[in-house]
Amino acid sequence: MNSSTSQTPAVPRKCLGTVRKRDGREIDFDSRLVATAIEKAFRAELNLADGQSLTSDTVGDIDAIVRQVEAVVTANDRQRSVTVEQIQDVVEIGLMKCQHFRVARLYILYRTEHARMRAIRGKNSELDSVEGQSAEANRLTVEIEEGVRVAFDVDRLSRFINQCSAASLPEVDTQEIVEEVVRGAFDGMTPDDLMRGLVLSARSRIERDPAYDHLAAELQASVIYRQAIGKTQFFNDFKQTYRDHFEHYIIEAIRAKRLSPELRDFDLSKIADALQPDRDGKFRYLGMQTIYDRYLLHIDGRRIETPQYFWMRVAMGLALAESENHEERAIEFYQLLSSLRFTSATPTLFNSGTLHPQLSSCYLTTVQDDLDHIFKSIGDNARLSKWAGGLGNDWTNVRATGARIKGTNGESQGVIPFLKIVNDAAVAVNQGGKRKGAVCAYMEPWHLDFIEFLDLRKNTGDERRRTHDMHTAAWIPDLFMQRLQNDGQWTLFSPDEVPDLHDCYGQSFVERYEYYEMEAAAGRMRQHRTMSASELWRKLLTRTFETGHPWVTFKDPSNIRSPQDHAGVVHSSNLCTEILLNTSDDETAVCNLGSINLGRHIVDGKLDLELLQRTVNTAMRMLDNVIDINYYPTPEAQNANSRHRPVGLGLMGYQDALSDLGIPIASQTAVEFADRSMEAISYYAILASCELAAKRGRYESYAGSKWDRGLLPIDTLELVDAERGEPVSVDRDSNLDWNLVRAAIAEHGMRNSNCLAIAPTATISTIVGCTQSIEPTYKQLYSKSNLSGEFTQTNSRLVNALKQRGLWNAEMLDSLKYYDGTVGEIANLPADVKELFATAFEIEPKWLIAAAAKRQKWIDQGQSLNLYLASPSGKAIDAMYQLAWKSGLKTTYYLRSLAATQVEKSTVDVNRHGIQPRWMKSQSQSSEIRVDRVASPAACSIDDPDCEACQ
Repeated sequence: MNSSTSQTPAVPRKCLGTVRKRDGREIDFDSRLVATAIEKAFRAELNLADGQSLTSDTVGDIDAIVRQVEAVVTANDRQRSVTVEQIQDVVEIGLMKCQHFRVARLYILYRTEHARMRAIRGKNSELDSVEGQSAEANRLTVEIEEGVRVAFDVDRLSRFINQCSAASLPEVDTQEIVEEVVRGAFDGMTPDDLMRGLVLSARSRIERDPAYDHLAAELQASVIYRQAIGKTQFFNDFKQTYRDHFEHYIIEAIRAKRLSPELRDFDLSKIADALQPDRDGKFRYLGMQTIYDRYLLHIDGRRIETPQYFWMRVAMGLALAESENHEERAIEFYQLLSSLRFTSATPTLFNSGTLHPQLSSCYLTTVQDDLDHIFKSIGDNARLSKWAGGLGNDWTNVRATGARIKGTNGESQGVIPFLKIVNDAAVAVNQGGKRKGAVCAYMEPWHLDFIEFLDLRKNTGDERRRTHDMHTAAWIPDLFMQRLQNDGQWTLFSPDEVPDLHDCYGQSFVERYEYYEMEAAAGRMRQHRTMSASELWRKLLTRTFETGHPWVTFKDPSNIRSPQDHAGVVHSSNLCTEILLNTSDDETAVCNLGSINLGRHIVDGKLDLELLQRTVNTAMRMLDNVIDINYYPTPEAQNANSRHRPVGLGLMGYQDALSDLGIPIASQTAVEFADRSMEAISYYAILASCELAAKRGRYESYAGSKWDRGLLPIDTLELVDAERGEPVSVDRDSNLDWNLVRAAIAEHGMRNSNCLAIAPTATISTIVGCTQSIEPTYKQLYSKSNLSGEFTQTNSRLVNALKQRGLWNAEMLDSLKYYDGTVGEIANLPADVKELFATAFEIEPKWLIAAAAKRQKWIDQGQSLNLYLASPSGKAIDAMYQLAWKSGLKTTYYLRSLAATQVEKSTVDVNRHGIQPRWMKSQSQSSEIRVDRVASPAACSIDDPDCEACQ
């Protein structure tokens, strides 16, 4: 946040009333004290020195909150003094309403900790006792509707929370929660205020035990039910009411133009009977809060969807493509979604069943070397982003700085100024107002502007040549990596003088590149530059280390292994590096994503292949339906998707599956599981697409594809070996009978040009409560931030394992905080627990690369693979990326150093631990390249610390 010359509001001293302290004393209310306290909270969060000013927006928000406090004091003083707790509660709610979630979180933690310290010190005055609170509460009223107030009944509040199933768990102290809500109560509060207080109170205790997570989820569900149905889950006829109200919800949403009138064509009674309200209990609190904030349909802020209505709406929207048995297919899709075994990507969840069903996740474009097409591409970005699409742009084709412009006889300014415009357009046109706009620019390293391209994300230099809100990726040919290995030279060109390099790969690229090098050496090239390949590589890795960009992706394996090599060239990947599809001036590649929750397929200690096959079959049908239902923002997108029909079935919950199997992620057993599980998903997905082709027909451009030529993804590794002249270091072993798949394809063909891609799943994994994508556990206890706020997350599997051994207690929680959510250095933990629950920075990246290489055997597109280094050095980073290339990976994603988001440690007694955590030591030790810490857990950083652009 930038500072300005604005100052804290000059709040005059006003005696609007009196404030009753906790010891019973009454003092005059002073607005200036409130303003100063809020200002200090902002300064602490923003790390501002006393001399630095707050922004004018922040000052305005502080002033607004102070006015809210004054209004409460004025209203209350007509009858009695306002309490300190009431003032603090108004401030807390005001911060949340102004969306200052981080400041509000610190405020909540401050209040909670000080309440705990008062209890420890034995301050049991009448006002702090239950009896005193009850006496005070009995004088308060609740405004149940405008102008209608009833007495605040503490017993009723207690009865309500004790009806929650989680309230009966021994770890939950509901009385403590009620007491906290009573302390924050104020006269004239609404039922919504009370519910918000209960949810926040339960939420603040999640770090103590996962039981509070379940309680907070139940309470948040009650908020949703009150808005959507008018009843909570504690009414006797609730389940029937839940189902009966479904048709009213559909009609209301259609009238409000939130849903498509086509949904009325379903037999809504049959659909409603299939709803399973009990499945709302599968959500954890963060998932429930996330769908409440951004996914559930609302009218003027009132949610009209429940979680099961939400799943059914998505299912019905996808079933619109079915030519018959609409209800049966919708119910089939619903059963899969609501079981949390598979989840469609965020655009599908946002828009399925609506008037604008833009259901696709990713769009890839190639920008031509033409001013009109450049600005058309920027306009297309805006249209695609508006409907929640993540963008990948290939800019390699655009001429370099200094290249001749024939029409004006001038010189080009190159690519960089246009990328600045792309960056600003992404900020201006966000994803439907629900997520930030997101775009990644790709460039090959032989482009003369590539060195400046590497500097785009730097925090220093000419701001007109910086793109702080856009991502960048290097699209690296094998020849560069081989020159690097051989300590060779590398030449940079302007694309207008080497026009065919953009479309060449493999040996064809080598031949043309070497030809242009000879032309340059002979003086027949107007612009070129020669440098050491290792010098350029070092600069690339330095920038990746400092800023997280560019991502390292590989052009040749992405093209050589592409099923669609007959139909064009893969010029780039997408926003999150997992999509690898052809692009051209008349085709904007589109991919439709969804992910299997692998952890939900571990049954009785093993991977349930039969259950997995049922999941994959239904999921592939749902993804294929997206193509026909989809709203296409541009004709180029519709053209590409209609011709090739690609989908990207991925997975999430990989770490959960390993944990349930008792397999440490840093082990050969885990690598073998990655191989077997991905082979099974690939096998069933390809077979499912083949079966769809038998019923619905082959995709239009099938003839001549690798599928048509009898080549499966596993077969294409040999092609990479041949083009490189050296083998990819991964085995070709398999466990399933692929002859059955080959025979089916030969008979029926394929419905989809591409079937598989592993996306980050940052948001959808949050919704369903599983670990992200193929990620290791980031930390066992950490603070997660997204557009819904900031949330403390604890790994329930670790907590359960520790409970079984009698090791989960307040001291263990304190140790987890001190060691920043890692277990490796906690003294009294058994070695097997440390090994099983090792976190991302406690394992060597070679294990993640080895597992990814095994998966890549079976995947026809790519995977969003984050790499983690706790103590990075130039040597370690170089070795890591070279291993990724040699292992046959098509792409990598973020390089992660230690995270900027840490667990709140204000309650930790650091003296008790006696030593400095290893993660702190690694920060203080300098390496070959300066550390500029990149954002935190897993996936993209569009919405730090988690990307939400793709899923």
